[in-house]
Amino acid sequence: MERRANPAFYALLVALVLMAVGPIWLMLATSLKLNVDIISGTSALFFVPTLNNYETVLCDYLWYEPEHVRRCDRTFGRALVNSLIVSTVATFLTLILGCMAAYALVRFRFMGRGVTSLTTLLVRMVPPAVLLVPVFGIWTFQYGLDGSRAGLVLVYVAMNLPFVIWILQSFIVQVPIQLEEAARMDGAGPFRTFFLVVLPLIKPGLAAAAIFTFRIAWNEFLLANALADRNTRTVPVVIVNSITEYDIDWGVIMATGMLLAIPPILFTLVASRQIITGMTAGAVKG
Repeated sequence: MERRANPAFYALLVALVLMAVGPIWLMLATSLKLNVDIISGTSALFFVPTLNNYETVLCDYLWYEPEHVRRCDRTFGRALVNSLIVSTVATFLTLILGCMAAYALVRFRFMGRGVTSLTTLLVRMVPPAVLLVPVFGIWTFQYGLDGSRAGLVLVYVAMNLPFVIWILQSFIVQVPIQLEEAARMDGAGPFRTFFLVVLPLIKPGLAAAAIFTFRIAWNEFLLANALADRNTRTVPVVIVNSITEYDIDWGVIMATGMLLAIPPILFTLVASRQIITGMTAGAVKG
């Protein structure tokens, strides 16, 4: 006899879906409204959608001049470019350094290896708020990296590197050492063995680490607000700074939020496909 699921299960499932999709739908709907409709509150469900807010945000990158935009504000468009550059470069550098460090901790035997491996994870537990004052002082008065993209990239690499090392160690341990020995017997050097033998086998781990690193760098606000200047601000900083006590353009803010959500979603979908491919690579049809 087939058992029917408890109605409470479906009610809980619907509630979870609404909690996940509701805020996204609200942000999307608000981004398609004029400020008059947003403030009035009379068009909560029925309204005439408009792309004016998105045209205001992306006015500097459109092939035409929007009629309602009298003066193009490049702040939001510049912030999107800064976020893409900083997050992508930080993710790439973190993966390169992290996989090499994880490989060294797994394959090489040296004194204090276990302590080093544990310390890398403990460092990641330090909250960014604790690092704000010392990093700001060092970056500003000693190295002059404040107000630059390079300063943000280095901070995000340092923040995410310990966790990436910890994640990749568990994947590298599962790579059979015999494959590396066979590659060395065929004449492959250490770097060639690492890049051509080890890295292809730990693609799921690289994808998981990439998702984690990219999302942290993309959404981080506290350090970016302290270290970035007017030309290097990222999107989270620009969104918060656009809210004043005199004027709040909710339509433009919500449109920027939607544009802010698109790259992480696309990046996660692409990386998740790599994770699924790696997990099913050894499956055998029977």
